[in-house]
Amino acid sequence: MGMQRSVRFAPGGVPGWDAVCGQLARVGVVVSVKMIDGLPAFPDEVPEPGWKELRVGTPGGMVTLRSAPDAVTCVVWGNADDRLRADWDTLCWACAAAGGGQVETPDGLTSADAFARSVGLKPA
Repeated sequence: MGMQRSVRFAPGGVPGWDAVCGQLARVGVVVSVKMIDGLPAFPDEVPEPGWKELRVGTPGGMVTLRSAPDAVTCVVWGNADDRLRADWDTLCWACAAAGGGQVETPDGLTSADAFARSVGLKPA
């Protein structure tokens, strides 16, 4: 079983991958794209607009991002260790920060800034 968390956006507001990577750079996290829509990808490949699923390698492991018209859902395995969970949190934050989205939490929707504070991220 996996764990998933969605980031909600205004209609048509899902950010591009470059914008997400720009936010990741603010916290010093480098990721590599492993798969785009079920096909192998070069590590520095930038997915075309309209991608549906990315598999992203992080320092802690693999995170899957699934795109919908008004959301990105980030998924990790249910047995993810603390490092992978931190990378999952960081990717959720980066998606929200890149597109002005809100992260779904057990307490409801929260802004990118509030989510960053709640998980201990300190963007530059």
